[in-house]
Amino acid sequence: MTGESIVCFTKDWAEDPTSSNHVMRALARNNRVLWLNSVCTRSPDFASGRDLRKIGRKLVGFLGGPRQVADNLWVYTPLVLPFPHNPVAVALNRRLLGLTLAALRRRLGMRDFQLWSFLPTTAEYMGLGESLAVYYCTDEWSAFAHVDGERVAASEQALCRKADIVFTTSRSLLERKKPFNPETHLASHGVDHAHFAQALDEQTPPAPEIATLPRPVIGFFGLIERWIDLDLLAWVAERRPGWSIVLVGKATVDVSGLGRYANVHLLGRRPYAELPRYCKAFDVAVCPFVLNELTQNVNPIKLREYLSAGLPTVSTAIPEAAAYSPACRVATDRDGFLAACEAALAEGSDERRRRRSDAMRAETWEGKAEEIGRIVQHVKGRKRWDSEHALRGRPLGVGV
Repeated sequence: MTGESIVCFTKDWAEDPTSSNHVMRALARNNRVLWLNSVCTRSPDFASGRDLRKIGRKLVGFLGGPRQVADNLWVYTPLVLPFPHNPVAVALNRRLLGLTLAALRRRLGMRDFQLWSFLPTTAEYMGLGESLAVYYCTDEWSAFAHVDGERVAASEQALCRKADIVFTTSRSLLERKKPFNPETHLASHGVDHAHFAQALDEQTPPAPEIATLPRPVIGFFGLIERWIDLDLLAWVAERRPGWSIVLVGKATVDVSGLGRYANVHLLGRRPYAELPRYCKAFDVAVCPFVLNELTQNVNPIKLREYLSAGLPTVSTAIPEAAAYSPACRVATDRDGFLAACEAALAEGSDERRRRRSDAMRAETWEGKAEEIGRIVQHVKGRKRWDSEHALRGRPLGVGV
């Protein structure tokens, strides 16, 4: 897919990179992309300092205008009312977004454009003059604790029906969304292979905070949220006091219970650019997900990142992890998780690490973007053909 203009609704650009960042960066290599920071999936909590700070950042972003962050890629924070389920606010937001997009597209030279959404609550904002509408579904959004599940599910179903194409990042999401749109396709996550393969380079130094810890090091990086099984990690730490359990990432839940274990190390958030250094110091990497409706539908990017770094990997029994067996060992209970970690420790040779990494070379974001682009072009071409033939089939005298 080349020469297209894409406008996308998604999360805030400045947050830790997720699939939307990677997909849009890859598509921006040959297309123009306007990234619109979150038009909100929930109403803010005005008693929350975190939400108030986010509102402040949005106002600054709005006043600053579109910001170019890469070749062919601009980021902008539109002015919208943060009440996604209020019909008056939604009607006003639609008007504001329509005017904003018209002005931005003139400024950035975007005429014919595709409208993509990575957010489930944007059904009302489809139909702003786009030639094609795409919904890119990365999670079972209704299962998040901070949203109104029924309302989000209803909004997402409407979005699926309005979209010309729906992409899902896991097989279980594909099964859930396809009944609402027959043009639903699997778009499994990619990986920045070259970035994480730096962990195998002799010139890459291990992260200093980990290099001096007792070995082995059982490592995790990512957001520490309620879907991470902290009880499981505490259980492992208690039974293997000689192991170092290292968690790299921002914690948005209470992690104080881990403080009683001297062999658990909470390092906090680290820049994406430095993650290969942490991988270099891990002996085994883990995906310790709680098993629930939300995680049954995830396809964790970190799993591919771990493998690209050559790391022996252990996961709880989320469905998508099984696709990477035997490189990723999957455990169905606590004892199995501990046993899988012990078995993985025996598979840390340099040669095995190299083979794991090499197996991920074909799963880059650029490759995934090419697959997605082919589907988009096919559907767009068919839509244009249908439109042209529908016009030709009109009776004489009917206006266009």
